[in-house]
Amino acid sequence: MSEPQPHLLIVDDDERIRGLLAKFLIRNGFLVSTARDAAHAGRLLLGLEFDLLVMDVMMPGEDGVTFTRRLRARSRVPILLLTAKGETDDRIRGLEAGADDYLPKPFEPKELLLRINSILRRMPEAVPVETGPKVLHLGPVRYDIARAELWRGEVPVRLTGTEAQLMKIFAAFPGEPLTRARLVEDLGRHDGEHAAQERAVDVQITRLRRKIEADPKSPRYLQTVRGAGYMLAPD
Repeated sequence: MSEPQPHLLIVDDDERIRGLLAKFLIRNGFLVSTARDAAHAGRLLLGLEFDLLVMDVMMPGEDGVTFTRRLRARSRVPILLLTAKGETDDRIRGLEAGADDYLPKPFEPKELLLRINSILRRMPEAVPVETGPKVLHLGPVRYDIARAELWRGEVPVRLTGTEAQLMKIFAAFPGEPLTRARLVEDLGRHDGEHAAQERAVDVQITRLRRKIEADPKSPRYLQTVRGAGYMLAPD
């Protein structure tokens, strides 16, 4: 039986570069997914496992170094950063944030391939499944991360589609405040006025609290963090 193809995620805001890298890497035996920015990559990582990320440092919104540091708090997936030529500080910051290697632009595609294969050889086994808890306990309520199910004792708690999405997002970043703007982005809500979408998130949070909290008006587990957004704080 042949070995499974390594699955790579290319994260770059330049559509042309994403396309060129994807075609080159597919021709060289990889499965390839692409993301246009860190927020898009974060959504993909919620539902998929990758063997390696190839990520540009300079992107609109969250830059590659900051995203690397945040991702390292919950995942060991290898990361290869693409940095601007001569930007030594970016390379050092990237390695300190947890990147496995960096490659200055412009580069030869063959060198990218060599760097990727070198990193993967250092990871002879598949990237470990994230070692965080499989179940989050919220008082008498528990959230099964793998099944995306909420339970109160032995009774399942029915979640709407949006509530289920929100729980999956919060469970990926327990103890980390998430802004309303980021929740709108991660929910994929791009239609309509942004302020209206943020208000809609507030409504969904209120409804979700009724299913989690003993006192939804004084939330213990799905907290409001002043000036920072919302945070899931499990036991």
